[in-house]
Amino acid sequence: MSQSPEPKPRLIWSRYYSAFVPAPPGPGFLDRMKAASGAIGGIAITGLLCGLMLGNGLAHPLLVAPMGASAVLLFAVPASPLAQPWPVLGGNVISALVGIAVSHIMPNPTIAAALAVGAAIAIMSLLRCLHPPGGAVALSAVLGAGGPAGDYMFALVPVGLNTLLLLVVAILFHRLAGHSYPHVPPKAPAPHGTTDPAPLLRSAPTDRDVADALHGYGDMLDVDEADLRQLLVDAQLRAAERTHGTIRCGDIMSRDVLHVTMDQPVDHVRTLMQARRLLSLPVLDDAGRVQGLIGALDLSRDGAQAGDVAGRALFVHPDTPIARLIGPLSSGVRHEAVVVDSDYRLQGLVTQTDLLAALALRVSAAPAPADPAPELP
Repeated sequence: MSQSPEPKPRLIWSRYYSAFVPAPPGPGFLDRMKAASGAIGGIAITGLLCGLMLGNGLAHPLLVAPMGASAVLLFAVPASPLAQPWPVLGGNVISALVGIAVSHIMPNPTIAAALAVGAAIAIMSLLRCLHPPGGAVALSAVLGAGGPAGDYMFALVPVGLNTLLLLVVAILFHRLAGHSYPHVPPKAPAPHGTTDPAPLLRSAPTDRDVADALHGYGDMLDVDEADLRQLLVDAQLRAAERTHGTIRCGDIMSRDVLHVTMDQPVDHVRTLMQARRLLSLPVLDDAGRVQGLIGALDLSRDGAQAGDVAGRALFVHPDTPIARLIGPLSSGVRHEAVVVDSDYRLQGLVTQTDLLAALALRVSAAPAPADPAPELP
């Protein structure tokens, strides 16, 4: 039976050292500046409010150092599972309680510090509120608020109060910035009001597949399972665009496209669509530019003329790769794309049928995979 060759030592070392190279760029410069400004405001407002509430005044903010680490997660990576409200609040408060309890039991501060951090990690994991700054909170409780004089109120004031105020500021900030926080993974809408997932998600790995893959991976990944599934779908679409990128909409579009003008009566449009068995009709203005699209459902709208009932169309150019239509034409909402030039003059129409035929013929024309080589004894 054949065996996989062992990786070369040089390859192993190159992979090891590549971990020290900076990661690829993520958010853009504007998003990074937004995160920085949010952290500035969050820490400043939290410290000042705590100072006022506890009678210290504006010049003496009451903050614990781990709030800086919490701010990094809250404002820089708000979609992280470790940055959601329960991990942030529960992780910090529980870690503070653990640190104080350990400091009362173990008089040696070095051993107490090590036990507090380890116990905090274990308990946060069990309670599903793992928050990295919680380890720093537990350490602070041992070295600062712990010991024989340690007070369990440290977990509530300042840790709990700091965390709660920082969370409120983060929620308000992300609402103003247009971000989703607390993070809710995007859900593709079911266009017909059913419980079925969107067509692309039905063909993608299931939630169970993703969960099993994460479990088999071994290491914990800082990403939501629903977000990961959506990323897989997006990666598949990008791969399809790369694979079928040589086929353009101009290659498969219908060119002799029936259309109507804006002032055509709706009854005439209905008769034409029924007589020609059409699912849609582009609507043009007097200059020949496409202004919309009339589908079967649009005919039930109130209006006397075609321009009154026309809906929005999906516009593409003749040189648009057909793979870019897989997503919108499989959403269950749209059934065609209108091909236009730079002046929005009608060039053609690409329907779901056109797209399906092009992709099917491309797959059937692909060379068959070669037979695998026989295994060596």
